[in-house]
Amino acid sequence: MTSDFDSHADGYREAVEQSIAFSGAGHEVFTRIKARELLELSRRRLGDPARLSFLDVGCGPGETDAMLAGRVSSLAGVDSSASMIEGARRRNPWAGYSVGDAVGNVPYTGTSFDVSFAICVLHHVDPPRRPALIAEMARVTRPGGLVAIFEHNPWNPLTRRAVAGCEFDRGVSLIGRRACERLLSESGLTDCQGAYVVFFRRDSEARQRIARRLRRLPLGAQYVVSARRP
Repeated sequence: MTSDFDSHADGYREAVEQSIAFSGAGHEVFTRIKARELLELSRRRLGDPARLSFLDVGCGPGETDAMLAGRVSSLAGVDSSASMIEGARRRNPWAGYSVGDAVGNVPYTGTSFDVSFAICVLHHVDPPRRPALIAEMARVTRPGGLVAIFEHNPWNPLTRRAVAGCEFDRGVSLIGRRACERLLSESGLTDCQGAYVVFFRRDSEARQRIARRLRRLPLGAQYVVSARRP
């Protein structure tokens, strides 16, 4: 990993907010959009999320998980930072959290979850170690289940500005959507699908309808790629 997130635990939210302040939108807006995308993706590819089990890999302080409360059957999270896990447990007492190195050591048994997802985690992993992270996510996902990756879109100049301005993103290596799709496919996952997300700094039903029409264009601030475990 490129950052020691224990040292950023207390100021995590503030650092993110500062890095995106130029956009005029708060972190909560973008988190809500991605949580909704995850639920819609899971519904479309697997069925009712309320009947599915989820694992948040690199969960941080559990901000995305808070927006999944009452909408999924169960949720667990893992992070290498014990301080981040403490925050996630306080925020989401309904979920289960564990400390573990996502690169090679997700502390759950195989085939435990319907959906394993990682949101803006992959760019913090050194490129040679990324296949190990995907392999661990696949291992704990049931056959037919999904591995989903949300990442920054390096083609978006505003995204690059936000990453450059974030103190714990220094030295990271962004990965494009096509490269991420190849990574999942080369890891043995199948039926890989991708789309660009987060097009607007405000969230509304009208903007959501427009965003759905733009999903194939590399204009979104981020993207999501998902694939099935055979």
